[in-house]
Amino acid sequence: MALIRLERVSKFYPLGDRGVWALREVSFTIETGELVAIIGPSGSGKSTLMHILGCLDRPTEGRYYLQGREVTGLSEAELARVRNRLIGFVFQSFHLLPRYTALENVALPLVYAGVGRRERLRRAKAMLEAVGLGERLHHRPNELSGGQRQRVAIARALVNNPALLLADEPTGNLDSATSEEILQLFLHLHGQGHTVVIVTHEPTIAQRMHRQLVLRDGQIVADQKTLAAAPVYGK
Repeated sequence: MALIRLERVSKFYPLGDRGVWALREVSFTIETGELVAIIGPSGSGKSTLMHILGCLDRPTEGRYYLQGREVTGLSEAELARVRNRLIGFVFQSFHLLPRYTALENVALPLVYAGVGRRERLRRAKAMLEAVGLGERLHHRPNELSGGQRQRVAIARALVNNPALLLADEPTGNLDSATSEEILQLFLHLHGQGHTVVIVTHEPTIAQRMHRQLVLRDGQIVADQKTLAAAPVYGK
């Protein structure tokens, strides 16, 4: 069973008298354990597709199945539960709460999942240690570098052990050296069995993934395997 299946998904945004079709009959599947880049120029529909995959928006037409369950018609409360239980998000701008420590930021999804405080902090600490921030537990975002903040965001995305790790331009605000460190971390996570989907406009990032879905004008124009093998984290 595919982790993700889209069937003829389209998205229409009203705009004046005419409106815009941001996506047009997009269909594809992603299997559990894949490492996928969704790539395309600005305005191609990448952000709209990411929002639909992350259950942050609904398609105007078509069907979206996540772990075999159609999520297209779920209520807002049900979609929130799906996001909390199945999807980990990593954003370009980190989206960390400035008054919270790294530990508190990572533990936040577990609050919404109803996990007790002691267990929340234990799991958040373990996840921060796993991304190399065991000595930064009590630092706030303004006390961390850009790369460290993105590692906190990745730890937060993973703390609920989601089925899908969805990253939107995760290296967009980072310098080249730090971008490489974060990319290596994603490759490491994939090597551990995580399903990783990275939305990017950077061909150099997409070439490091195992598969590329290329968007143009709201349509998938290519679905191709990448010949270069992704390097193993730490090698």
